[in-house]
Amino acid sequence: MKKIFNKKIIIPVMVGVVFLTTSAFKNDFFEIAKQIEIFTTLFKELNMNYVDETNPGELMDTAIKSMLADLDPYTNFMNEQDVEAARINNTGDYTGIGARIKTLEDKLLVIEPYKDYPADQAGLKPGDEIIKIGNTVVAGYKDHAGDLLKGTSGSSVEVTYLRQGKTHTATIKRAEVDIKAVPHFSMVNDKTGYIVLSRFSNKAYIETNYALRDLKAQGASKIILDLRGNPGGLLNEAIKIVNLFVPKGQLVVTTKSKVKQYNRTYITQNQPIDTEIPLVVLIDGASASASEIVSGALQDLDRAVIVGSRSFGKGLVQRPKQLTYGTQVKITISRYHTPSGRCIQSLDYWNRNEKGEAVRVKQENYHEFKTKNGRKVFDGGGVLPDVALGATKNPTITKAIQDSDLIFNYAVDYYYNHKIEDINNFTLTDKDFSNFKSYLETNNFSFETETEKALNKAFETSKKEALNDDIEKEYNALINHLNASKNKVIDENKAYLLELLTEDIVKCYVHREGLYDYYKVHDTEIKKASEILSNSTSYQSYLR
Repeated sequence: MKKIFNKKIIIPVMVGVVFLTTSAFKNDFFEIAKQIEIFTTLFKELNMNYVDETNPGELMDTAIKSMLADLDPYTNFMNEQDVEAARINNTGDYTGIGARIKTLEDKLLVIEPYKDYPADQAGLKPGDEIIKIGNTVVAGYKDHAGDLLKGTSGSSVEVTYLRQGKTHTATIKRAEVDIKAVPHFSMVNDKTGYIVLSRFSNKAYIETNYALRDLKAQGASKIILDLRGNPGGLLNEAIKIVNLFVPKGQLVVTTKSKVKQYNRTYITQNQPIDTEIPLVVLIDGASASASEIVSGALQDLDRAVIVGSRSFGKGLVQRPKQLTYGTQVKITISRYHTPSGRCIQSLDYWNRNEKGEAVRVKQENYHEFKTKNGRKVFDGGGVLPDVALGATKNPTITKAIQDSDLIFNYAVDYYYNHKIEDINNFTLTDKDFSNFKSYLETNNFSFETETEKALNKAFETSKKEALNDDIEKEYNALINHLNASKNKVIDENKAYLLELLTEDIVKCYVHREGLYDYYKVHDTEIKKASEILSNSTSYQSYLR
């Protein structure tokens, strides 16, 4: 226990040392040293004297997470596994079986085998539940079971998995996996190129540059850049991608911080590929951070028409700081501002409500800014598209359905129960949507609204005060009415939910690569982008 204590206590002490050597904290030297001394003394006394056996590692983990949770969700302590995951996200390189895996309590769930990589070649499919790796049973495994799938290139690992209730085994030969930043680019028609940029890894600029040049060589005189679902990544990659379409020496973004060294102005450094080619950028509610720097900058500079739904609204910049024992702390160091001067951060983590929750910036508190051509744009709520399409009517309940994995599970069941000859002609029907709603009910999908929580709390209070006999009937009627309202909300979001279902179903049949080909035929945003680009007068009208 003493050894663990010594190891774990170094972390906050080293954080304190970093703080003490940073000029921004000069005036707080005494207060920081005082609080660290109080904490270390408390931690020691607690571990030595508490009535039951304590786990110093778990106590420290709780203390660190609780401290950081009071700031914002992007300031995080990263253990060795987290650091490795961040490295993979930034480089796209690792050695393993080549599949996106979700860790559950007693199994590893295969979400997406990457096409032509070892897991795919061994026959693994979305929905397969890995229950054993070699001789190790996943259930009850104390460490990160997913790490057992990694290893040196060329080595083999045997996995036991469940598929539709039946047990299977497969021997998979590990290989180097390259997760592309640009997983797809192709021609939508004889004049329009389509580039999907899914992440801002350190290969984002190189791959986007290559895709743009290749498409122009194929005859593309118009470009659609798809940033939907892109969570962001490296800031410098975003700057260089904007630079593909705007001249050298153009302001793209500024960062502002209380620490002087983090106040930066980012200017394009290279000669562009094409400053005139008509450009449409697609975004949605999952386009965040670096995606918003690219879309926001191109909008502010009147260099592209933005199509889709309002972006996520992350206007904060993080930087990892090295700690001891291979760990890191990722700290929010600044806010970024697009060329017009706006910060698109949508949640206020520094002025929370009475429940301690971050509040969304109210629309009446948005500030107006002007693009290069004098168009009005606003801060405070992500990047608002020039052409709004595809927004959900109730993102809270649709997110709850997504988080339950029931969309993915339904898609997997659909795959095993339906044979589709031509996936590009596939569409879900009203009957399929009814079946999905029944599926939600069968699998006990439940979502408690804030209204229900307030009513439940009031009813429980009435029980304590012996008032429930008088209000129970009215309470039950209200709950029944709320349940009916929730069913209505699901119907109102039918189009969006069908899109999510279709996406997962198509990937089951033809991988992600096939999904992009499907998009080019059916996707509403791509159709609208192509329509805008087909008419130069219409395109220019959006930018005036």
